[in-house]
Amino acid sequence: MTGRERIVFMGTPDFAVATLDALIADGQQVVAVVTAPDRPAGRGRQMRGSAVKQRAVELGLLVLQPERLKDPAFIATLDALDAALYIVVAFRMLPEVVWAKPPLGTVNLHGSLLPAYRGAAPINWAVINGEPRTGVTTFRIQHEIDTGDVLLQEAIPIGPDATAGEVHDQLMHTGAQLMVRTVHGLFDGSIRAVPQTIDPLAPPPDAPKLGAENTHIAFDRPAARVHDLVRGLSPYPGAWCTWADTDGGQHHLKILRTGRTERASIMPPGSIKVEGQRLLVACADHELEILELQAEGRKRMLAADFLRGTRAVDGSRLT
Repeated sequence: MTGRERIVFMGTPDFAVATLDALIADGQQVVAVVTAPDRPAGRGRQMRGSAVKQRAVELGLLVLQPERLKDPAFIATLDALDAALYIVVAFRMLPEVVWAKPPLGTVNLHGSLLPAYRGAAPINWAVINGEPRTGVTTFRIQHEIDTGDVLLQEAIPIGPDATAGEVHDQLMHTGAQLMVRTVHGLFDGSIRAVPQTIDPLAPPPDAPKLGAENTHIAFDRPAARVHDLVRGLSPYPGAWCTWADTDGGQHHLKILRTGRTERASIMPPGSIKVEGQRLLVACADHELEILELQAEGRKRMLAADFLRGTRAVDGSRLT
């Protein structure tokens, strides 16, 4: 390889834009960008291109937006581009007719230290599970999702109060530079791909899709675990619960930021106590301070602002 081979880049959200920018800044020859079709977005539901499309247009790159990845016209376009390598960052699952095409294969960037946290939400689950570190992995795509041979990895620490959003942003930039190093290694032949291995007696944690059931807060768990769930789902999709106020009303709440305390819980789990501008909730062992939350139909706000504009809070319950 010459060291500046033709690359097709595939991605959709902001997380992928950082890698695209890093490749261009490194002087790599990105001959096309494949991204999702435009979708209605915003209050006006106007058609809007993905973050990757918007950046690719700014860079003057060819943009492809196939509805079907097996579309013969799309496959023919890929053939004509004659790329040595496909790079995938936060894109949909590719059919074999696409990922097996380039001579150097198709390389994906995953937001975990594989084989840990295979699946749809690796960053969220690493934080939810209270991991002290996570990282990014570049690997070659194979038939089963997230199982391909590992090329490079880089780890980062996760602070005890770091949110999934903060870890996402750090991994976005770490992963971009890791992909540049991966491309150099593939082009000069210095990278040795390593198969993923799993100990059947100690399988690594996975990262399933987030939904209503696994984002609900159970306050009968230790405060540390509730704190990790909240920060692992912040800012999106948000850990949720139901607030039963003292007037008998039921309200949907998202808890977006909490602070741990050393105060033992003496009330039943989920019980709320108001102390001045502080909002505290009882967990299985300790009280947890709610710092930011979002009531249904309202914007994200500090707990102090919520208390100023809401009645029937002290002595109420979160369930």
